[in-house]
Amino acid sequence: MSQQKVIISVRNLTVEFRVPRGILRAVDGLDLDVYEGEVLGLVGESGCGKSVFAHALLKLVDINGYIKSGKVIFDGTKDVYSLGKKELREYRWKDVALIFQGAFNSLNPVMKVFDHMVDTVLAHEKNVSSEEIKKRSIELLKMVRLDPETVLGRYPHELSGGMKQRTVSAMALLLRPKVLILDEPTSALDVLTQKFFIRILKDLRKEFGLTMIFITHDLATVAEIADRVAIMYGGTIVEIGNVEDIFYRSRHPYTRALLNAIPSIVGDISKLKPLPGPLPDPVNPPPGCGFHPRCPYAIQICREVRPELERIDAVSFVACHRWRELKFD
Repeated sequence: MSQQKVIISVRNLTVEFRVPRGILRAVDGLDLDVYEGEVLGLVGESGCGKSVFAHALLKLVDINGYIKSGKVIFDGTKDVYSLGKKELREYRWKDVALIFQGAFNSLNPVMKVFDHMVDTVLAHEKNVSSEEIKKRSIELLKMVRLDPETVLGRYPHELSGGMKQRTVSAMALLLRPKVLILDEPTSALDVLTQKFFIRILKDLRKEFGLTMIFITHDLATVAEIADRVAIMYGGTIVEIGNVEDIFYRSRHPYTRALLNAIPSIVGDISKLKPLPGPLPDPVNPPPGCGFHPRCPYAIQICREVRPELERIDAVSFVACHRWRELKFD
């Protein structure tokens, strides 16, 4: 993995929002590399900053927010936060496409699916004929296992939730992006549809050589599709590793707590251990390690000094003062 090309490099990213109580820091000094061709799972509890991070990769922030510091470098040369308006527009969708959380609810209810496809292409590419757009749309809808002749002429309300999710995925691929970010793409789908959608994503990755960032709170789903997993807590990354390491050799107490909270269909449900206490207040975060108020292994240094993200090997990193001495069952 260390020899692979870095397609997105994020350094010291901090995103803040002005709220009535003060300044809310949603992303806090985050560092992360995404390798070309991989599926990176980004996992954490609701409210840890995953969606804000995804939007920040495209320089998208809500009106009451701002990117306080940091850099996002695409493909080794493109400094996203220095791009002009035209270059930024080309970067979005053509280089990196984002499927928003609950994306199928953003489809215009008075526009047919094909009109959405046309608008998507013409917003970024001029002088593309309707026939060419239809050809691309048909190919992609077939790839996500939808009947193009039926779907293109329908309005969004005439499609099921799973069909809308796949339609939005096809739209995101219209401009052949190098990176596809999926923000909780399965959260509104039933279990069977989730499995079907994951299988489709695997096929799309194989067909297009896509790099994917798969954002979710569901570790079980990540295990099915990801090559590496980054664990996010309190606006920053606390552990990174390949799937096997995260599930069987995790080093951060938060990662272990997440795994212990996953129910098993064969295990003893009485052994489940829900995470204690709430996420830290992002307006008034605790000093030191953000996880220390909920961590059974916390000692004095954890309460005073924020741990750095430390390299363990070629693909593994952890931000914990005690990772060398802790042994988990």
